[in-house]
Amino acid sequence: MSSVTGHSALVTGAASGIGLACARALASAGAKVHLADRDPGVLALAEELGGVGHVLDLTGPVAALPGEIDILVNNAGVQHVAPIHEFPAERFSAMVELMLGAAFRLTRHVLPHMYSRGWGRLVHISSVHGMRASAFKSAYVAAKHGLEGFSKVAALEGAPHGVTSNCVAPGYVRTPLVEKQIADQARVHGISEADVSSQIFLQRSAVKRLIEPSEVADAVLWLCDNSFVTGTSLAVDGGWSAQ
Repeated sequence: MSSVTGHSALVTGAASGIGLACARALASAGAKVHLADRDPGVLALAEELGGVGHVLDLTGPVAALPGEIDILVNNAGVQHVAPIHEFPAERFSAMVELMLGAAFRLTRHVLPHMYSRGWGRLVHISSVHGMRASAFKSAYVAAKHGLEGFSKVAALEGAPHGVTSNCVAPGYVRTPLVEKQIADQARVHGISEADVSSQIFLQRSAVKRLIEPSEVADAVLWLCDNSFVTGTSLAVDGGWSAQ
């Protein structure tokens, strides 16, 4: 039996990709899962998992989401690929608000419940770009670096209350977010779309394949089952960050 059994969990960006894989894994392990996404399709997915769906834009208020949450998976994210001098300022702000600001506001929203229970798990889906940089991804890299730092602060504050906080830092995952980058990556790097996978996505990875969302979800579950692992970042990147 997993330690998540019987606990409530909230996963953001849960309509597809990593978020959906995490929601499925948590539900399979016996958690009562809340799935949040701006895509209305999250409602049907939540019903399939015996959970609860919430449709909202996480760049806005989060008070409509339940606060009685034992496991929070901050996963929602977007990507935009462009040189800094061409990067729309409003796009930069919105991306940082979604991937870092929302993580702060959601954590703040659920911590009182976790503290009152003396148990909680904060898992933030970061990226290898939370530890390393790539050109043309200023907003994403900035947000993920910030998320890594925020997680460490939450770990220090949460430890006396039985709450852990960690990041999972995957490389390129087989998700719609990655697939949507192909045309932009080809444009800014001046290569064909067919060459993006080998020359951009997998060039620095020792394991020459994309990571599956379920593999990231496995790492999330592992962190939920550990009470002494906190304030760290678990790289699931096929050796990408080893170079």
